[in-house]
Amino acid sequence: MTKNMGSADRMIRLLIALAIAVLYFTGRIGGTLAIVLGIVAVAFLVTSLVGWCPSYLPFGLSTRKPSGGPPSAGA
Repeated sequence: MTKNMGSADRMIRLLIALAIAVLYFTGRIGGTLAIVLGIVAVAFLVTSLVGWCPSYLPFGLSTRKPSGGPPSAGA
Protein backbone atom coordinates (compact mmCIF):
# COMPACT_ATOMS: atom_id res chain seq x y z
CA MET A 1 0.00 0.00 0.00
CA THR A 2 1.67 3.18 -1.21
CA LYS A 3 0.87 6.34 0.70
CA ASN A 4 -1.23 8.75 -1.35
CA MET A 5 -1.90 11.57 1.12
CA GLY A 6 0.27 14.61 1.64
CA SER A 7 0.88 16.27 4.98
CA ALA A 8 -1.60 19.10 4.35
CA ASP A 9 -4.33 16.61 3.43
CA ARG A 10 -3.62 14.58 6.56
CA MET A 11 -3.66 17.67 8.79
CA ILE A 12 -6.96 18.90 7.37
CA ARG A 13 -8.54 15.50 7.98
CA LEU A 14 -7.28 15.46 11.55
CA LEU A 15 -8.68 18.95 12.18
CA ILE A 16 -12.08 17.97 10.74
CA ALA A 17 -12.18 14.85 12.90
CA LEU A 18 -11.28 16.93 15.94
CA ALA A 19 -13.98 19.50 15.11
CA ILE A 20 -16.61 16.75 14.83
CA ALA A 21 -15.51 15.31 18.18
CA VAL A 22 -15.77 18.74 19.82
CA LEU A 23 -19.24 19.28 18.36
CA TYR A 24 -20.37 15.90 19.67
CA PHE A 25 -18.90 16.21 23.16
CA THR A 26 -20.25 19.73 23.61
CA GLY A 27 -23.74 18.55 22.67
CA ARG A 28 -24.01 20.60 19.47
CA ILE A 29 -24.84 17.53 17.37
CA GLY A 30 -26.79 14.43 18.27
CA GLY A 31 -28.90 11.60 16.91
CA THR A 32 -28.43 10.37 13.37
CA LEU A 33 -26.25 13.34 12.42
CA ALA A 34 -23.84 12.49 15.24
CA ILE A 35 -23.64 8.87 14.10
CA VAL A 36 -22.97 9.79 10.46
CA LEU A 37 -20.41 12.47 11.34
CA GLY A 38 -18.82 10.10 13.87
CA ILE A 39 -18.26 7.53 11.14
CA VAL A 40 -16.78 10.24 8.90
CA ALA A 41 -14.54 11.40 11.75
CA VAL A 42 -13.26 7.87 12.41
CA ALA A 43 -12.58 7.35 8.69
CA PHE A 44 -10.73 10.68 8.50
CA LEU A 45 -8.73 9.85 11.61
CA VAL A 46 -7.68 6.40 10.38
CA THR A 47 -6.80 7.54 6.86
CA SER A 48 -4.80 10.51 8.14
CA LEU A 49 -2.83 8.34 10.56
CA VAL A 50 -2.13 5.68 7.92
CA GLY A 51 -1.48 8.18 5.10
CA TRP A 52 -3.49 6.20 2.59
CA CYS A 53 -7.02 6.90 1.33
CA PRO A 54 -8.77 4.07 -0.54
CA SER A 55 -11.24 6.44 -2.19
CA TYR A 56 -8.35 8.10 -4.06
CA LEU A 57 -7.46 4.85 -5.87
CA PRO A 58 -10.24 4.66 -8.52
CA PHE A 59 -9.46 8.21 -9.61
CA GLY A 60 -5.67 7.89 -9.48
CA LEU A 61 -5.44 10.80 -7.05
CA SER A 62 -2.56 11.58 -4.75
CA THR A 63 -1.93 14.67 -2.65
CA ARG A 64 1.54 13.49 -1.72
CA LYS A 65 4.46 15.35 -3.24
CA PRO A 66 6.67 13.23 -5.48
CA SER A 67 9.89 12.08 -3.83
CA GLY A 68 12.79 14.41 -4.46
CA GLY A 69 15.36 11.65 -4.93
CA PRO A 70 18.06 11.88 -7.58
CA PRO A 71 17.16 10.65 -11.05
CA SER A 72 18.32 7.15 -11.88
CA ALA A 73 21.55 6.94 -13.87
CA GLY A 74 21.85 5.01 -17.09
CA ALA A 75 19.09 3.45 -19.18
